[in-house]
Amino acid sequence: MIRPDLSTPIPSHIGAAHFIGIGGSGMSGLARMFLKAGVKVSGSDRSDSVSLRELEALGATVHVGHAAENLGEADTVIFTGAIWPENPEYLLAKERGLPIIHRSQALHWLIGGKRLVAVAGAHGKTTSTGMVVTGLRGLGADPSFVNGGVIAGLGVSSGSGEDPLFVIEADESDGSFLLYDTSIVLITNVDADHLDHYGSHDAFDAAFVRFADAASEAVVISSDDEGARRVTAGLSHPNVVTFGKAEHADVRITDIVTEGPVAFTLTRDGESVSGRLAVPGEHNAINAAGAVAVLVSLGYELAPALEAVTAGFSGTVRRFELHGTERGVRVYDDYAHHPTEVAAALSAARTVVGGGRIIALHQPHTYSRTQLMAGEFAHVLEQLADHTIVLDVYGAREDPIPGVTGELVSGAFDDADRVHFVADWQEAADYTASVAREGDYIITLGCGNVYQIIPQVLEALREGEHQA
Repeated sequence: MIRPDLSTPIPSHIGAAHFIGIGGSGMSGLARMFLKAGVKVSGSDRSDSVSLRELEALGATVHVGHAAENLGEADTVIFTGAIWPENPEYLLAKERGLPIIHRSQALHWLIGGKRLVAVAGAHGKTTSTGMVVTGLRGLGADPSFVNGGVIAGLGVSSGSGEDPLFVIEADESDGSFLLYDTSIVLITNVDADHLDHYGSHDAFDAAFVRFADAASEAVVISSDDEGARRVTAGLSHPNVVTFGKAEHADVRITDIVTEGPVAFTLTRDGESVSGRLAVPGEHNAINAAGAVAVLVSLGYELAPALEAVTAGFSGTVRRFELHGTERGVRVYDDYAHHPTEVAAALSAARTVVGGGRIIALHQPHTYSRTQLMAGEFAHVLEQLADHTIVLDVYGAREDPIPGVTGELVSGAFDDADRVHFVADWQEAADYTASVAREGDYIITLGCGNVYQIIPQVLEALREGEHQA
């Protein structure tokens, strides 16, 4: 992967922009915004996707696969850290002496001087960003936004608004969230997940302190998360707003009811308001509390802010997203790729599955995370799923590590009868369908390409019905 050099000057005039890795949710959203701004856009990705076709329909020139000739007559190149230094488009851009900027720098250029709300955290930031945007729109505002995932109610991950307000999901993984001139910061949690970049937990926490203290207006931060509490203790910011279940939280959440779509009560300055989301899970109630705390910090009243979030937000794509039902078995997909996220997704599923079972189809993401956290994944999956099928590792930007496969996760289960490692996808789909029975939920888990196995699972369920 290429580590971003955030000291690289951002050109004032972008000219024709070429995106290397344009198909990803974040990059495609950026490209969409550049097109809206009147910039000529081209780009490439290693595989075809709906995002590429949508961008092409909007006027972008897109290529499947990476090749030097794809660069065309680009003036500026925008890259994601997931590409390799040997990428032929990247190498040709360097040879030509073109400005080469990281996607976070491209986003900084787009934001300009707008009032910025930046959402960061190891978990929940895509959902929380979606909630903030949804709430603002429900309150009559028209913000610009760039999210890391598609907001289901809007059908897009980015949009250009007329108001001088911009909402973004800020990426802490490579330190690029420190680039922005932020007005209001929302920190959902501080759970070290990128120590390959930061080197230590202390350095990770220190980056969040810098990120928060740089906010010009307010810091909205969890009162419950241990890492967030460490960061809060290190802040010198004069306006810190906490949210969560803690008694001392400025926006406190109580009376959480998790059966079905989650319901809860928020209290601020003696005023209490109740609401119900369209999505399940206690973690989503807490995400909503953070989003409402942001809206309050922007000057909105508590009751209409909560109403705007709960009435308008219907989830984000790849967050407990239902893809189909066959043979009475529902098949969901979730982006969870860290033990904390897997626990949240499975706990949410448990509140709505009723008498059915939860069958997890887990794709470990990156070799380094699998090597480091295989035991934690196994513990969560064994505790919260009734049966788990483990696929092989999705390496993403990493080279394979000898001996690191999905079997590290399956082998760490205490009860070997509750887990099955299958490297072949068709075999995995067939086995998953054979285990499932009416009323069960099957949930694919991972931020790689695991969702692409869902059609095979649904087909295997259908074939099983015919064979019965």
